[in-house]
Amino acid sequence: MTQIPSKAQILEWVAEHPDANSKRDIAKAFGIKGAGRIELKRLLKELESEGQLERRRRHYLDAEKLPPVTVLELLAPDGSGDLFARPMEWRGEGPMPRILYLPRQTDPALGRGDRFLGRLIEVMGEDHQYEARLIRRITVSPNRITGIFRKDSEGGRIMPIDKGQDKEWRVRAGDTLGAENGELVQAEQTGPRARMGLPSARIIERLGDPSAPRAVSLIAIHQHGIPDEFPDKVLAEAEAAKPAPLKGRDDLRDLPLVTIDPSDARDHDDAVAAHVEEDGGATIWVAIADVAHYVRPGSALDREAWKRGNSTYFPDRVVPMLPEALSADLCSLHEDVDRPVLAVRMRLDAEGNKVSHRFHRGIMRSRASLSYEQAQAAADGTPDAQTADLMDSVITPLWHAYGLLKGARARRQPLDLDLPERRIELTPDGRVKSVNFRDRFDAHKLIEEFMILANVAAAEELARRQRPLLFRVHEEPSLDKMEALREVAQASGFTLAKGQVLHTSHLNRLLAQAQGTDFDELINISTLRSMTQAYYHAENYGHFGLSLKAYAHFTSPIRRYADLVVHRALIAAHGWGKDGLSPDEIERLDETAKHISETERRSMAAERDTTDRYLAAYLSERVGSEMSGRINGVQKFGAFVRLDESGADGLLPIRDLGQEYFHYDPDAQMLIGADTGLQIGIGQRVTVRLTEAIPLTGGLTLELLELEGKALPRGGGKGKRGRSPGRMSTKARLAEVKRATKRRRKR
Repeated sequence: MTQIPSKAQILEWVAEHPDANSKRDIAKAFGIKGAGRIELKRLLKELESEGQLERRRRHYLDAEKLPPVTVLELLAPDGSGDLFARPMEWRGEGPMPRILYLPRQTDPALGRGDRFLGRLIEVMGEDHQYEARLIRRITVSPNRITGIFRKDSEGGRIMPIDKGQDKEWRVRAGDTLGAENGELVQAEQTGPRARMGLPSARIIERLGDPSAPRAVSLIAIHQHGIPDEFPDKVLAEAEAAKPAPLKGRDDLRDLPLVTIDPSDARDHDDAVAAHVEEDGGATIWVAIADVAHYVRPGSALDREAWKRGNSTYFPDRVVPMLPEALSADLCSLHEDVDRPVLAVRMRLDAEGNKVSHRFHRGIMRSRASLSYEQAQAAADGTPDAQTADLMDSVITPLWHAYGLLKGARARRQPLDLDLPERRIELTPDGRVKSVNFRDRFDAHKLIEEFMILANVAAAEELARRQRPLLFRVHEEPSLDKMEALREVAQASGFTLAKGQVLHTSHLNRLLAQAQGTDFDELINISTLRSMTQAYYHAENYGHFGLSLKAYAHFTSPIRRYADLVVHRALIAAHGWGKDGLSPDEIERLDETAKHISETERRSMAAERDTTDRYLAAYLSERVGSEMSGRINGVQKFGAFVRLDESGADGLLPIRDLGQEYFHYDPDAQMLIGADTGLQIGIGQRVTVRLTEAIPLTGGLTLELLELEGKALPRGGGKGKRGRSPGRMSTKARLAEVKRATKRRRKR
């Protein structure tokens, strides 16, 4: 008679053979045949009902162990920089096991929250129970929600803080992670969205008091998944770094190099110098911090910099790409200290054309750390004590070279947008003190032109040497976007040429028409919106906006990983050391380009959201006030207004417009009153009342008081307002536009 194994023997065998644990496998292992299979089936069912085994399809697993292949989610690096993952499903009675993720060099980079299929190996004697290797990345990830938790008897609800999300999420009692009422939390969706009722979520992180100082940028950091803490291994590498020696480098310390930056800049990664030549031309030097000397391929510093992709800037903090030991010290070109650099010497002729360039790896010493205001005042003839001694050797030659570059720029005709930059000033406790627009001097433009020229030289140098690199690509806008811009221009009384190959000069003529008019800002913003988004790519597709055939980012390796790649490519091309671009990096260039393009967009979105929230907080004390602005966008749900004083964007909901129904015409970018024919469109001046400002979401809601200086007419819609429930064909919409136009002319 066949001996039936005990429950303990079955559990032991299942644990030792995770890949072969079906009922058939177990029966075969213990030699069970015939009627014995009935008894085995009974034992397995008992183990399953007791929770000691879990049946998955036709296999049995120990409920206290993970299967050898399972879906995992990567967690943030711990204090030592190690990567741990959590299983997406755990039904054991004991604590969830710790899983150390061990990436191979050839594995794609994974970040916090990424999900992957992993192969597990059980380990003993460690502070973790499993080690995982990547099988494949799972691209589909759950929806993440950041919001305010409201506790109730069944668990609670999350009120999202994203603009446009007004639906709450239900959290079960076991999924609250101990969150307190009113606390800011991050959660993820659990299960599919229900057709009826609230969607469900579980809290995965508690973020604290949403009204605390600096909470605004903290919200954006967590919402967009921006890494903001350096692992211990990364910090240790940065702290262990030593100043670079002069040996093997060119000595550039006699050059009159200076840095020119914002007055509150904490790091200085570029320095400039110029010399006036006898033929009226100039020699320009641009020296850039040699970050590649400290951040070596494959190091912990390099992996973290790659993951971040770039620094992210908020009004109250910076989330840097590199630790401060490097970004604010050894890689920062401070005044009167030796610093390693990659420098380019560029010769200009008397017309401002670059006729030659040469790259160097050297050591420099900055003569001065100047602010834009200081440099501009000196150039304008009012130097201070620091710049007075630099007039002949630094200021005058720099402005001479800038004059040459301005002439070359005018001939090249890059896109000449003029968009003032907002500056949000905070009080020490994190409140908004003021919202202003930054001054823009020739000193800013000088640095921009010098950096553009250096970036062009880097792209040309590496292309000439046929070396792999990352280009900065900006493709020309689509025909649809150009047609939309043309309609905005026509509505504003301007023209944009049609039916020809598009050049930046055509757009510049439009911008020149609008300059100094009431439509200046609108045309600049609309032109910017019509552009494609720039990105990084290993192939060269040119830069439309700058009107350049080849362009690469070389000048900011402290805050952009793309520049570090270009530095390494230059080092390898010139044979300057073993810290150049490695074969593994070259193989991953396409992946790196895609990744850092995504991190750049992530940072831009986080910075924009933070600015919106600060502006909403600033304006929340002025709810009920009247403000002037201009309509800069129209959608089927309402119109957007750019407020004059603060530059903030607010929404005029269609439901609150006038006393009639409004039809939305997407072709004309217009809302049209069904009774009066009133047209609300892009470019119109408005007076509005601020009715709502929500700092947590950054949302502003407005009420329309006057359009083009006139009060709104009363329609015959019997008090009904908002969008018409009926749908109109394109033909009907165009007919309505014509009728409305005729009615306006008659009035």
